[in-house]
Amino acid sequence: MDQVSSQLLSESPELLSVEDAKQLSPERVVDLFTRHLNPGQMHFMRLLGFDRVIVDRAEGMYYFTRDERKILDFFGGFGSLGLGHNHPRVLAARQRFQQEKRHEIAMAFPSQYATALAYNLAKISGGDLDMVFLGSSGTEAMEAAIKIAEQAQGPQRNKVIYAENSFHGKTKGALSVTDGALYRAEFALVDNAVRVPFGNIEAIERALQTDPAIGAIVLETIQGGGGIISARPQFWKDLRALCDRRSVLWVADEVQCGFGRTGYFYAFEHAGVRPDIVAIAKSLGGGKCAMGAMIARRDVFMRAYGGPKKALIHGPATFSGIGEACCTAIEAINVLYDEGLIQNARLQGDYLLGRLESLKEKHGALIKDVRGSGLMIGLELTDVSQTLPVGLRQIAATFDERLQGSLAALLGALLLRKHNVLIGFTEYNRNVLRLEPPLICQRAHIDSLIDAIDNVLSRGIAGIVSDYVRYVRFGS
Repeated sequence: MDQVSSQLLSESPELLSVEDAKQLSPERVVDLFTRHLNPGQMHFMRLLGFDRVIVDRAEGMYYFTRDERKILDFFGGFGSLGLGHNHPRVLAARQRFQQEKRHEIAMAFPSQYATALAYNLAKISGGDLDMVFLGSSGTEAMEAAIKIAEQAQGPQRNKVIYAENSFHGKTKGALSVTDGALYRAEFALVDNAVRVPFGNIEAIERALQTDPAIGAIVLETIQGGGGIISARPQFWKDLRALCDRRSVLWVADEVQCGFGRTGYFYAFEHAGVRPDIVAIAKSLGGGKCAMGAMIARRDVFMRAYGGPKKALIHGPATFSGIGEACCTAIEAINVLYDEGLIQNARLQGDYLLGRLESLKEKHGALIKDVRGSGLMIGLELTDVSQTLPVGLRQIAATFDERLQGSLAALLGALLLRKHNVLIGFTEYNRNVLRLEPPLICQRAHIDSLIDAIDNVLSRGIAGIVSDYVRYVRFGS
């Protein structure tokens, strides 16, 4: 054994404890993040002023920071905080689980907690959507959904349709049906995917007529990364009829728009139809754990994995149905219904859309569009060229692609710095502000958001740039 190996075995490394982590200074956090996590991401955090925020705790609609700021959360972790931060019932359920020292991993035995969660998801999903696979993330749920569709349809029908501007995850299978050059990069992806425009039933029908090997279609019910884009309800009805006619499996990605966010448990319920397979995650974890699920029609499941010989082709992974995560999800679902949060999403979403429409009328030069459903809403800002005097617009328009997202970034930075309001952004259309607050949101929270946006936009483009330089770029 060489000297270095001997030294590594004999000496304990200098490690940080949980308490050490809690007490890290903002400067130390930035340094360690840059050195060990993602220096490129820290670059964008610095531009937005997000690098100065160290959160000590979170509750309900708010983050509470080391420097005693109270930040209103209208980002909601890409829709993963449906119950808000640290819901007391979820905390209590987890605490009971820990105090009673219940089992986390017991793969050799049937889990009562995984079983109960699967039962609840089947009851909610309705129809014959009653076979459940449990995982730890949305992309894992989508991988399971894509695989079960391909396995059920067989090798002669293993191609999958996906949509332009889609996002389904970053693992290889899900990434292969994700339409983003940034994420796809130069990876060698699965080549059995066919791209069509989102919400275009004619394009889907043409693809099916052209290629009989297509056996499934994978779609977000509402495109999140694409800029909060919805299809008409009639599209989903036509899609259901087309899939039935052609024996194609419809996979609905409800990872972000599900769990009551749009005013129904699933967004596809607005159209009164059901898919063959659905994936859900994010808020399913109650804001306290990573939980995802794939729910499939029983006949699809049985074709793919029915019987002992095929049961473990895509069987439970090590952390599928882990005890405390399942208990957390069970409690989260019960809270969702007990507290009427699905109805609240619809009610408050209507109010938020109305207030944003009023803002659009007032700031028409800066706001291009308002859209969404329930508490999944996009506020699209105009291109920078459209904020300039008429004589300069044509020249400036040549830079719009390069500058896309700059106004949204300035607005997001100033909302946080001056008004203690956190909002999100969308990946493909960077001009869109993503508003996905917890479903516990009330009118007073919405009024605070609207007042803050109004205050920033009232400064005009020159004032916004000036305030950004003063308060964010060179502010303390």
